[in-house]
Amino acid sequence: MFDHVKFGVTDYAVSKAFFLKALEPIGVAIVGEGPPEYGVELSPPNKPSLCLFQTGEKPAHLHLAFTADNRQQVDAFYRAALEAGGKDHGAPGLRPNYHANYYAAFVIGPDGHNIEVVCHQPEA
Repeated sequence: MFDHVKFGVTDYAVSKAFFLKALEPIGVAIVGEGPPEYGVELSPPNKPSLCLFQTGEKPAHLHLAFTADNRQQVDAFYRAALEAGGKDHGAPGLRPNYHANYYAAFVIGPDGHNIEVVCHQPEA
């Protein structure tokens, strides 16, 4: 559905480093970058992208959910996101209130956004 999602961050360098490290386990890398006011585009190969740019505005908090291919990627995201400075908002685990195989982890990023990585597949 989406080609890309772009939103402002209050500290471009901190947010860029956070998202690169936290989302590396699901194959996210820089695919394009300009000056901080234009921003950076992050994406796994041939997938929709996340774009960040420097702003002084305080946007409302977002909930961003990224797809993982397997539960190990969810676990790796959680560890990487905490190492990158994220705050725990839900350790990796099943969320059966969504559906039987909803395996996800949640962290709060540098601007207070709720960042999730989810796998919808049963355990291998």
